[in-house]
Amino acid sequence: MEEQLPAVPADRATLPHPADAPDDAAPRGAARPAERATTTARVSPAAVALRSVAREFPSAAGPHRVLAGVDLDVAAGSTVALLGASGCGKSTLLRMVAGLDAPTSGSVEVAGTAVHGVSDRAAVVFQEPRLLPWRDLAGNVALGLPPGTPRAEGRAEVLRWLATVGLEGFEGHRPRRVSGGMAQRAALARALVRRPGVLLLDEPFAALDALTRLRMQDLLDDVQRDTGATVVFVTHDVDEALHLADRVVVLGVPEAGPGEPARGARVVRDVRVDAARPRDRADAGLAALRVELLELLGVPRAQHR
Repeated sequence: MEEQLPAVPADRATLPHPADAPDDAAPRGAARPAERATTTARVSPAAVALRSVAREFPSAAGPHRVLAGVDLDVAAGSTVALLGASGCGKSTLLRMVAGLDAPTSGSVEVAGTAVHGVSDRAAVVFQEPRLLPWRDLAGNVALGLPPGTPRAEGRAEVLRWLATVGLEGFEGHRPRRVSGGMAQRAALARALVRRPGVLLLDEPFAALDALTRLRMQDLLDDVQRDTGATVVFVTHDVDEALHLADRVVVLGVPEAGPGEPARGARVVRDVRVDAARPRDRADAGLAALRVELLELLGVPRAQHR
């Protein structure tokens, strides 16, 4: 029987590296992110289905309805962006697909199976990297490996995904020794090492500087096309949604009448983005969709202001 992958020792040696390392920094002999590994393994993408999903939370004034009657289908291998005003339930919806929360009513399915508890077909990348500071990057990524992964296979998978996200040669660095963008790349590798059928991302690049954010968007696009994974991500950035998504789903809350309780958010628009990926950010063909989405989010055209 093969030896199982143990926990990474807390005192593993690290390589010295400045804390403010640029995101495209690379140790001597390592490839830069632009030369990212192209031997990424394919995954088995999973479809996602939500049927009449509602979610309420208790409050002093009575149940607070966040989502009401959400119906959504995400095809296996596609990328869907969730847009909407703050507090409309985008992250709540994502958590229910992951099995980190449960609907008050309705159903959530991944690959045709109802989600009850944490789904082993899904992996989540949060806004913060959430890396353990006492583990190096390899040790953090190894946390995403499926239970029982043989030691040699696990090590190879960890190194493969670190290389895929442009971190080859940084596996021995602790989180404090790398930049924010590099830490978020490690978080992405930790999710991908599970070979998830569905990759869920909750505003994963919101805390990054503008240039690093653009690089991470391109990295996610490359990884999705290389692996074939289903991707659902939350964003407030219309340009990010148009750059990455096959569909942009807008959540909104209908206005309640006098004396009526809050109705909860639902899908108000489902916009297909037909432009081939990878996309040019200067593509004039996306301008009309950009205007449409901004107006749905309450940002009027200049001539209407």
